[in-house]
Amino acid sequence: MKRLVLSLLLIYMAGACGKQQQSSPSASSATAPVSGPFSSQELQEFTALDPIDTHTHAYTSNPDLFAMLDRLNLHILDIVIVVDNDKTHATWTNFFRVRKAAWGVVHNSAGHASLCTTFDPYKFNQPDFSKNAVREINRDFAQGAVAVKIWKNIGMEIKDAKGNYILPDNPVFGPIYKDIAAHHKTLIAHVADPNTIWEPPNPTSPDYSYYMEHPEWYMYNKHHAASKERILLARDHLLEENPNLRVVGAHLGSMEANFNQLAQRLDRYPNFAVDLAARMPYMMLQPRADIIAFVTKYQDRLIYATDNEFFPTDNAQKTALVWEDQYANDWRFLATNDMLVEQSSGRKVQGLALPQSVLRKLYHDNAVKWFPGILGSSH
Repeated sequence: MKRLVLSLLLIYMAGACGKQQQSSPSASSATAPVSGPFSSQELQEFTALDPIDTHTHAYTSNPDLFAMLDRLNLHILDIVIVVDNDKTHATWTNFFRVRKAAWGVVHNSAGHASLCTTFDPYKFNQPDFSKNAVREINRDFAQGAVAVKIWKNIGMEIKDAKGNYILPDNPVFGPIYKDIAAHHKTLIAHVADPNTIWEPPNPTSPDYSYYMEHPEWYMYNKHHAASKERILLARDHLLEENPNLRVVGAHLGSMEANFNQLAQRLDRYPNFAVDLAARMPYMMLQPRADIIAFVTKYQDRLIYATDNEFFPTDNAQKTALVWEDQYANDWRFLATNDMLVEQSSGRKVQGLALPQSVLRKLYHDNAVKWFPGILGSSH
């Protein structure tokens, strides 16, 4: 996943590190592409938004991480997931270790982090699975967790005894969803993935390198794999069955290649919003006027996020710089007229220059609305 995030980031970072930054949000489209960390003026404008990143995975209480969060006046939602097939980060395979590490980040962050917990879906066929999952989730709620996440292994990996993929609307998860709603918390649903993984290999795809390096998630060559359409329909059924449950679809709800489809879902389900995590390049591929119109229409349903990761084995200084570069480039695309470069094609992309009222919703207000308590009692 980390390589996917970094590869997507590279798609829209400007090509030459030596280019001069343009700090003015009214920069002309004729200027050179902009890259690198925030300038002083940009940082001032970014921090004034009281920004919140609602999709991160930080599993180390590192001083470089905390210094970066403080410098950017940034609050993060630290998300716990359960993985059993990650060869790069063995830490991910131990649910309790990951949760403990994430809680450590929250407690040591000086108010810059909140927790999104989860449950272990690999135990779905065990007796009292739902009851045990609810008990663990409620324990985290009691400590201040504001959300629960389900991940793409539901729909794309876990199977029942007959070899059928378990989908997000499986009845075994019903009591969990109802408990989340009863506690007025939020469900983050990362279900399915970009279209690439159900299609023949395509080297021009933004996600090609990730799925070639992670064949465990490449569904094209898997027998009897659930289609993306089937998984998203199961997600829609979840929304219909739980109208009182707030659901945030991670990664544009996995509808990043079809904004009309996404608009239809947002129109149909008032309890549904989406985050922008790791999908900014897909927004940049849209005609500028079209994506401005889309963001303007659904400004109350779009939540800023990145999918940034911070592991104990990472080079802390470099990782902190990668985070800040991504925040700077995302902000330039959303807030300014600066020119960026869509690296896979070399095409220049102009920033959207969204008004401050919309930026405030994307970066702050919507996170507070869709994740009540995300800023903690001190706020």
